[in-house]
Amino acid sequence: MTATSPPGKGPAPHETHPPRHRTPLLSLSGKAGEPIPLPLAFSEAVRTDLIRRAVNAARSARHQPHAPTPTAGRRHSVEWSGKGKGVSRTPRLMDSNRGAQAPNTVGGGQAHPPRIDTIWRKQINVKERRLAFRAALAATREPTLVEARGHRIPEGIHLPLVVETPLEKVGATGEAAAFLERLKIWQDVERAKDGTHVRAGRGKMRGRFRREPKSLLVVTSAPGQARGFVNLPGVDVVPVGRLGAEDLAPGGEAGRLTIYSEAAIAALAVRLEGGNP
Repeated sequence: MTATSPPGKGPAPHETHPPRHRTPLLSLSGKAGEPIPLPLAFSEAVRTDLIRRAVNAARSARHQPHAPTPTAGRRHSVEWSGKGKGVSRTPRLMDSNRGAQAPNTVGGGQAHPPRIDTIWRKQINVKERRLAFRAALAATREPTLVEARGHRIPEGIHLPLVVETPLEKVGATGEAAAFLERLKIWQDVERAKDGTHVRAGRGKMRGRFRREPKSLLVVTSAPGQARGFVNLPGVDVVPVGRLGAEDLAPGGEAGRLTIYSEAAIAALAVRLEGGNP
């Protein structure tokens, strides 16, 4: 006999959550072991609208306010001859016919410059941010979303990729590359390497000379782990404590190719149960 909820009392307790998803536990040799259950967050609906909002809010928090000096372009001794003289009303340098200081003159001030007190930060509710994080986690198990982001994955792969805890001890770049080749996802790192290019625009002058596509994300249980993946093109290594929606969905596009260590999955479950995602 199946339990039913009383009239007007909502669903029964066992019906409040979707079934847990399972994924095979991979060894460092790339062999699949017994399936392990994932936290319930991986079984929730993928809300791409909330993910974009959370990512935009995180990016806006890093925006540095900027504005020109209030007197920029206006440090001239100018005069105006007044109306009715048959000339434009542009301010002109003293004892000269050359226009200055006005926005329509060479070297003049900007018409509507950015202001230092402009509020750039975008707000998002705490519950929406938490739901966006859980939705971004759930998106990492959808192969269609992962491929839509441009990641190159082998056919029939089971996502997300969960590897035994010794993954966090990989300290050499060559060892990390060999491991990714065994998983047949090294081609995604090569995609990021081939896609690295010189940035267009003035960002080249500001320490952002190249643009590098995002490749896979490695999630560890603590900082300073899996250092062998750090130098691979487009690869990011993030501990569970600092994991956010922007790491799981760069640019607001959900479905990043992600590798979790077994210890990271356990730590992630504790974090989600604590209500502080």
